[in-house]
Amino acid sequence: MYHLGSITRRKSKRIYVGKVPIGDDAPISVQSMTNTITTDVENTVDQIRNLERVGVDIVRIAIPSMASAEAFKLIKRQIINTPLVADIHFDYRIALKAAEYGADCLRINPGNIGNTQRIREVVDCARYYNIPVRIGVNAGSLGKDFQKKYSQLKPQDLFESAMRQIDYFNRLNFENFKVSIKSSDIYLTIEAYNMLAKAIEQPLHIGITEAGNARAGAVKSAIGLSLLLLQGIGDTLRISLSANPIEEVKVGYDILNSLRIRLRGINFIACPTCSRQEFDVIETVNALENRLEDITTPMDVSIIGCIVNGPGEAMLSTLGVTGGHKTSGVYVNGVRQCYRIDNHEMVNQLEGLIRNKAALIDKNNIIKTQQLDK
Repeated sequence: MYHLGSITRRKSKRIYVGKVPIGDDAPISVQSMTNTITTDVENTVDQIRNLERVGVDIVRIAIPSMASAEAFKLIKRQIINTPLVADIHFDYRIALKAAEYGADCLRINPGNIGNTQRIREVVDCARYYNIPVRIGVNAGSLGKDFQKKYSQLKPQDLFESAMRQIDYFNRLNFENFKVSIKSSDIYLTIEAYNMLAKAIEQPLHIGITEAGNARAGAVKSAIGLSLLLLQGIGDTLRISLSANPIEEVKVGYDILNSLRIRLRGINFIACPTCSRQEFDVIETVNALENRLEDITTPMDVSIIGCIVNGPGEAMLSTLGVTGGHKTSGVYVNGVRQCYRIDNHEMVNQLEGLIRNKAALIDKNNIIKTQQLDK
């Protein structure tokens, strides 16, 4: 479904999680999930605010008990701008309470939420509060009839589990939902999503569940999600890592940036380094990534330690630096500048250049928007 770098998105209906649109060609949103104890309201709120700083669109919170639901009520009062999804398992009554307390979406698991009457009560509640539901199917928590054949689990099993719930929602005339159908196995996940994408029109939440630690999980997620996104499948995503949730958001945006699907923040182009480098490239890139997390302006910044590939990469970047003896050359929009950067002051000087360039781009974009509005 893609050619020459273009991607044709799968057509889907649009729903809203808070003010965030999902589906129908809306920007693919990046989600994460808190890993604090939900009843620890202060730490949970702090973690959500840290996620907001790196650009999270939607945050999911586990609500395993009524005490957690009461804590969710307090959390929701303090988080104004970011939609919060209440993650519910086993006890449908917690979902009802979370909706009452302002959840922007309810996530339920067909494998453990209970019988159809309980699901109907959740749907009626979501309809009353005009909030969507995510049907979240996970390979590790399918219904008991599917668990009996778990050792030989197939994509069809995930698909059938999801469709059973979707068919019931359809009988209830409830269309305000999205679906996820995840496994820790890339091939299983991709095939199941392909089946689901052809069968329904609702938005799809994509991810590789329980992907692993920060490194292995990022690799597995990048492979799986990229293969889906290149087929136009996916309206919102979550990277599931055994790591700080901030890393989930960063990896999510890195994947979207790499595929040129949704550009946000700085795309660093950096050499792997060798004995030709004239300054410490690794230290420079790591320091700048940490310092510039707040920059949301899409920019390509090349940091190359020598003149072999440096000029070529710099001429293709918004801003580039090419290593030289004691001082390094600077390029802006592909044009070499008359000044140079002292290699010993590389991080501080380059940070200043990047921030100034981002501010200029933002200013020009505002002017263009105002002119179009006239």
